[in-house]
Amino acid sequence: MTIRTDFPHRVVETEDMGIVMPDGCRLSARVWMPEDAGVHPVPAVLEYIPYRKRDGTLPRDEMMHPYVAGHGYACVRVDMRGNGESEGLMLDEYSQQEMDDAVAVIDWLSRQPWCTGAVGMMGKSWGGFNCLQAAYNQPAALKAVISVCATTDRFADDIHFKGGCLLGENFGWGAVMLSYSSRPADPVLRPDWRADWLARLEAEPWLAPRWAAHQARDGYWDHGSVDVDFSRMTIPAMIWGGWADNYMTTVDKLLRGMPGVCKGVVGPWVHQYPHTAVPGPQVGFLQMAVRWWDCWLKGEANGAEDDPALRAYVVESEPPDASIPYRQGEWVAEAAWPSGNVSERVLWLQ
Repeated sequence: MTIRTDFPHRVVETEDMGIVMPDGCRLSARVWMPEDAGVHPVPAVLEYIPYRKRDGTLPRDEMMHPYVAGHGYACVRVDMRGNGESEGLMLDEYSQQEMDDAVAVIDWLSRQPWCTGAVGMMGKSWGGFNCLQAAYNQPAALKAVISVCATTDRFADDIHFKGGCLLGENFGWGAVMLSYSSRPADPVLRPDWRADWLARLEAEPWLAPRWAAHQARDGYWDHGSVDVDFSRMTIPAMIWGGWADNYMTTVDKLLRGMPGVCKGVVGPWVHQYPHTAVPGPQVGFLQMAVRWWDCWLKGEANGAEDDPALRAYVVESEPPDASIPYRQGEWVAEAAWPSGNVSERVLWLQ
């Protein structure tokens, strides 16, 4: 990995920018942008997740967002309602409240004097999910998304009922989110942290029983599953997946189902951003992200719109090992997907 600190734009950072929701709840954002954005406005790129920007994702955020900001963007990392320094209570994953807040944040960003009015959204896992959900909800200012390691189907292709089976991860992940959302805000940024923390401890829901109460596909799982109506997916989307991740079918489903521009990349990776994920080879994810934003948020004719529909890493066979840091293989590309170059072969095990 190459460390870069020299960018086309000098970046300034705001540690705690308040974004007030229509109901008065204040969300906390950490923002990086070019120092002259107040004079020369730039597009905004939003990442919106519950994982606490002051500690949970701190190293990763500082590796990613300044790079994109240094290429002429306002990068906005928002703690979701009820997490980190953001006020309120998180009611559930992918709730209507969460989606409404996302739409409100996008609208707020588009109206700031340092923003051109064009907003993109990016994220991995939870952040990848709500990128797709925001695109589904079609806020006017949202011009493109980049979604990494996400799903289109919350019931059959997530951590709850993978393939229709009740997973133990309901309880593990329920405990993880209870611990994240019950922790206090940073006293440096929230002088009222103690009262807010006690309110969280009293009211934060334990989500596993709620998930277990819906053991068949119903409206609860359809909510937030964009494959319910792919026709709404018209905002340009770059979708990333990994062969070693749980969400291996999402790129294929969106390429087949989306009427809007969709580009897919699948590598050998686990559930991580592709510039740091294992097993290798890693790719220049941040460079590709900037190129995507330059096309859809700045209107540059850089060829991103005409990239292959699918780029995938075809891994070679190798003996099992407890640790495989690098997978041998080759990159292939298909101009369209489904592709006439791909055929199915049935192998019988006897």
